[in-house]
Amino acid sequence: MKIISWNLLRLKGASLGDVVALVRREQPDILLMQEATAAIDPLPGEIGGHYARTPLPGRIHGLAVWSRAPLPHEPRVVRLPSGSIVRRIGQIIDLDAFSLANVHLSHGQVLNRRQLRRIAAALPPEAAVLGDFNLIGPAWLPGFRDVGPRHATHRAGEVLPLRIDRCLARGLIASAPAVLGRGASDHHPIVIHLDRAAALSAAA
Repeated sequence: MKIISWNLLRLKGASLGDVVALVRREQPDILLMQEATAAIDPLPGEIGGHYARTPLPGRIHGLAVWSRAPLPHEPRVVRLPSGSIVRRIGQIIDLDAFSLANVHLSHGQVLNRRQLRRIAAALPPEAAVLGDFNLIGPAWLPGFRDVGPRHATHRAGEVLPLRIDRCLARGLIASAPAVLGRGASDHHPIVIHLDRAAALSAAA
């Protein structure tokens, strides 16, 4: 399964047209988006597929998922430990094979690791967490491996390169991680292929 994650930079960043162009060019099975606004809601009318968006509490932007195939279940929402300004949530997509958590974590380097632990507790054994982690250094999430691309995905102040868009996986085989062209957002999309480790072992 080919999965792309992209922070769109809400009103100033990637437009609906930019997202459509990315899907047509890269042909992902699933696209996870952070800082998605209502402007992205017409996406299925442009390219088909299935879509769900969950705004952050009190914000015009939030987490969204587009899937080429129908989703087996409505995405779940997990409330995360939050800072004093922005209340954070996680969007969990339960697929038949495994689950995905779409996240946009806080900037606090202790708080965002607490948020990751809350997300992990809500996931089945075979799962991955993708999105904008706002994380510097290792994630320290027991049972999960950092399987995303190792290149920078964002430049703080357009100067300092940071790898803050990530993928952590548990019980899955990851391959072909890559950072794509940034486009209109201040974040690069990341892409990765995920498969169930148990299914691959059985096939062997």
